[in-house]
Amino acid sequence: MADILVSIVIPTQRRAEPLARAVRSCFGQVGVAPDCIELIVVDNDERPSVRPVLEALAAEAPFSVRYVHEPRPGVANARNAGVAQVSGAFIAFLDDDEEAPPGWIAALIEVQARFQADLVFGPVRARLPEQVRAHRTYLEHFFSRSDPAPAGPIDHYYGCGDSLVRRAALPARPRPFSEARNQSGGEDDLLFAEMRKAGARIAWAPEAWVWEDPAPERLNLRYAILRAFVYGQGAPAQCANAAPPDRLAVAGWMLQGLAQAGIFGLLALLQWLVRAPRRAFALDRAARGLGKTFWWSLFKVRLYGLPASI
Repeated sequence: MADILVSIVIPTQRRAEPLARAVRSCFGQVGVAPDCIELIVVDNDERPSVRPVLEALAAEAPFSVRYVHEPRPGVANARNAGVAQVSGAFIAFLDDDEEAPPGWIAALIEVQARFQADLVFGPVRARLPEQVRAHRTYLEHFFSRSDPAPAGPIDHYYGCGDSLVRRAALPARPRPFSEARNQSGGEDDLLFAEMRKAGARIAWAPEAWVWEDPAPERLNLRYAILRAFVYGQGAPAQCANAAPPDRLAVAGWMLQGLAQAGIFGLLALLQWLVRAPRRAFALDRAARGLGKTFWWSLFKVRLYGLPASI
């Protein structure tokens, strides 16, 4: 039996239908021998709700499929539970609302091998239902990921969905993702920032793209702007939590955020008054600025488990 090269990890929580689509897209991978792949699905529900779904899907699998039940809620808990079970040299993260085309894994591995990267990221292409009309262009942009860089090294990182991580490059601790980010998200940003600081090599794989079908309850401006606010909080929070804390950098981020919030907040107001088509983009920039300014625990936002909104 061949050694496992890639362990695909999919965390999920009460999303049986999109999970089935994500899992089947993993079954269809080409360019990497099936016996070099394994799939680990982490059920982050108090009860093992997707276990029957996964057991039925496993009958179609060309490679090993494992089910992991992590009843403690939180995105970091789910990712850590998956990482604890992997046996591959590389971990490929796919979200349960994503669908990978057949050459996804092969494209990630090709870029990793060519550039000896510790982290590889690929594009995400959002698919929105036809009935979503309000701020459609903004929401498509918000839930997508693109980068003009060609295949090769980059000096920045992205989120976990559609990424490849060299397992040996992870920090030497059993739970690499910060549990402090269980409800707000950003646990991947903290980990990848730590890895970059330690010298990890990061690469971009433009051919390793995936589709994303955002959950219907997230396809509204309120959710996206709240999430933009949380994204803004990331940089100053990382500086504040460094050892030792970089207070000068925190102050710099806060001043930058204050200016950004003021300039783009005014622009958003003016654009809203004239109903400019792209007004949500200015509001997004203002929200990220506010996040940089108001980053401490009093202003933490719970994104995971957030109810649907108008």
